[in-house]
Amino acid sequence: MKMPKEFEYYLQKGIVKKQAADKPRADFLLKEVETSLKGLKNRVKIMNIDEFNANSIIKDCYDIIMELIRAKLLLEGYSASGSYAHEGEVSYLKKLGFPDSELSFLNELRYLRNSITYYGKILDKEYAEKVYAFLNKIIMRLRKIVK
Repeated sequence: MKMPKEFEYYLQKGIVKKQAADKPRADFLLKEVETSLKGLKNRVKIMNIDEFNANSIIKDCYDIIMELIRAKLLLEGYSASGSYAHEGEVSYLKKLGFPDSELSFLNELRYLRNSITYYGKILDKEYAEKVYAFLNKIIMRLRKIVK
C-alpha cells in the first residue's frame, strides 16, 4: 500500500488548514480517548477478541489513535477535513518522528477501517488482535506528544 504524502502536501492542497490552536476541543478529545480506551480494555478483558467483535475492536482502536492525532493537530493549530483528511492526519505522525513501519501499519488500518465502514468488509480475529496490540504499543508515545 502506498504511504501517505508528506504533511505539507495536505497543507498545500487545503485538506489540512492552519488555524488558531483549539485547546478546549483537544481536551475534549483527550477525555474521549481515555473513556473509549477504558471501555475497549474492559470489553477485551471480559469478552476477549473474537470473530463477532473483530470489526468493532478494529474501529475502536482506529478511533482512539486518530483522536489522539487530532488532539495534537488541534493543539498545534491545524484542522483536517474533507477527502483525504484521515490520510493527512496519519502523515502528521511522520513529522512527529514516528517510524515508517508504524505509519505504514496505521495507513493500512485507515484503509481497512474505511472498508469496514463504507463497503461492509469483515476482518478476522487475528487482524483485530494485531490492531489491538499496535494500539497498546503506541498509546503511551501518542499520549506523550499530546501533553
